Amino acid sequence: MHPTAAAGFGAAADLYEQGRPGYPDEAIRWLTRRLRLRPGATVLDLAAGTGKLSHALGATGADVVAVEPVSAMRAAIRSGIRTLDGTAEAIPLGDGAADAVTVGQAFHWFDGDAALREIHRVLRPDGALALLWNVRRMEDPIHAAIEEVVLPHVESVPRHRVGAWRGAFGRTTLFGPFEQVEFAHEQRLDADGLVARVGSISAIAALPDHERRPVLARIRALAGTSTVTLRYRCRVQVADRA
Repeated sequence: MHPTAAAGFGAAADLYEQGRPGYPDEAIRWLTRRLRLRPGATVLDLAAGTGKLSHALGATGADVVAVEPVSAMRAAIRSGIRTLDGTAEAIPLGDGAADAVTVGQAFHWFDGDAALREIHRVLRPDGALALLWNVRRMEDPIHAAIEEVVLPHVESVPRHRVGAWRGAFGRTTLFGPFEQVEFAHEQRLDADGLVARVGSISAIAALPDHERRPVLARIRALAGTSTVTLRYRCRVQVADRA
């Protein structure tokens, strides 16, 4: 596991639960149909964090197994979801154990080649892998302002928007091409919520206190005494097991 992810997410589980967006209902409904989620199906939610996606999937009636390596994040997952300590590169399940695998906002942290081999192993022959991303709409001034504040601290860690994670999908023969759909999504946050949202970024959470405090003070000033709207494109990408 990347050391920044381990340190940052371990220190910021409460901020993650408070500040990170969930996933829009339309995206979950589409995914439910695409992955054929229903009672009796088993879905593995990898890098489950505090369970934001796991609980949405659980509402389909499927049996959800949340695999999360950070103990503080895993402890925040509410009852009703089976939790396991593990990583995408070493999944603690047997061969063919899952009908579907989901990854919410996390594949960029993985060793992509090793993760795809493990995901292929635990999926049943007609299973599929789904990636979900809340992609920030960088044309919005608020997102541009946040990026200006955090960029010096996040340039050295894996990021979704850089796109390096896609290389493993270009190399693999274990999965077919992505089917991709997008859904509009947004958060309305006051100053405390905006601080939690940015403070939950692993590279920010992992900073020494004397460096993190001024970063979050600048973020708080962006909201002031009002609320801000953070717009996203919820991107859902599904690849069938070959």
